[in-house]
Amino acid sequence: MKRKYKHAVGAAAAFICFLSVVDPVSATTISGLQQDIERNQAQLKGVNSKISGYEGEQDAVEEEINDLDAEMVALLTDINLIEDAIGDKEEEIAQTQVEYDEAVAVQEEQYESMKIRIRFMYERGDASYLEMFFGSSGMSDMMNKANYVEELYEYDRNLLEEYKAAVQRVAQLQDTLEEEKSELETSKTELEEQQDYVEEVLAQKKKEYENYNTMLAKAKQEAAAYTAKIKQETAQIKKLEEEERKRKEEEERKRKEEEERKRQEALLAAQESGEDGESADAGQEQEDKKEETPKPSSSGGGKGQQIADFACKYIGCPYRAGGTSLTEGADCSGFVMAVYQAFGYSLPRSSYAQSGAGREVSYSDAQPGDIIYYGGHVGIYIGNGQIVHASTERTGIKITSATYRSIITVRRIV
Repeated sequence: MKRKYKHAVGAAAAFICFLSVVDPVSATTISGLQQDIERNQAQLKGVNSKISGYEGEQDAVEEEINDLDAEMVALLTDINLIEDAIGDKEEEIAQTQVEYDEAVAVQEEQYESMKIRIRFMYERGDASYLEMFFGSSGMSDMMNKANYVEELYEYDRNLLEEYKAAVQRVAQLQDTLEEEKSELETSKTELEEQQDYVEEVLAQKKKEYENYNTMLAKAKQEAAAYTAKIKQETAQIKKLEEEERKRKEEEERKRKEEEERKRQEALLAAQESGEDGESADAGQEQEDKKEETPKPSSSGGGKGQQIADFACKYIGCPYRAGGTSLTEGADCSGFVMAVYQAFGYSLPRSSYAQSGAGREVSYSDAQPGDIIYYGGHVGIYIGNGQIVHASTERTGIKITSATYRSIITVRRIV
């Protein structure tokens, strides 16, 4: 908790320090403030570009981390499989050892039996053969007994060879299993070394990722400072514009009062001279109509003006999140994209992507048809300091003052 608190205090202190570096609002005219805004917008654009670069690099590192995580999972899986295989081999080796011991025991038993028979034959010597021959009932019986002795020797010899072969086969199998176990253990060691390496690289990449977090936090503090400055200057412009509007209204009121006074004087003079006062009133009324202030409308010409006029046709149509239909409903970027699409221009879908379309112009040079980006929101400039945009679900597509929010960038497509 203390570490997080210190980190928050440090971040706030850094942000305050950065705010102190940004020049305070010094301009006092709309023109000067607009120049300040354009300068800060350029700085903000640079910082946003830096943020985008950091985010891209951080995304690349995150992708590497994900790949390393996947590789780590695969390594651990392989290690587990090898450990299982080693266990199986050990069981096979143990079973083979049992078979080997049994084969050796049988071989030794057969060998001992054979030795007993050989010793018996040897100890009895020729007498046993003579007894066997003389005790025969005939030549045929004697030959059968002689063949029996030979077959007995041959049987013992073949049986002994078979057991020797069995012992050798089991011993070879045991050697093979031991070799396979050794290979598995070597593979396991190699995988564990690779696991150590991946863990080391993974730790480095995670540290690198955290470094990007630090750089991003600093860059976002800079962006926030410039955004705050732009917002402050925009608010001051609106204040000056309001003061200018009130001044013009006061001048207009005084002008009309003066005109009314002159009209009354002229009417009085006409009455005194016998002229038709109604005719004079009618003439003045026509004059007044000529001087009525027109409602806000698009200005300029060319393709941009056509786009602005076309966009205004859909004022009052619904707002719909994710929508791109001019009549059925569209969000801010979907509305801008659909309007330009009607004129054969292909724009990106998101407002952020549209903030990089076309070329940048200053707000003071904005023309009808230009796209104004406010950070997460876009509209189409229609002239006279106004935009048409898909605002909210409650208001739909409507006209709003272009400076109702801090302007990030103005983009010209045509």
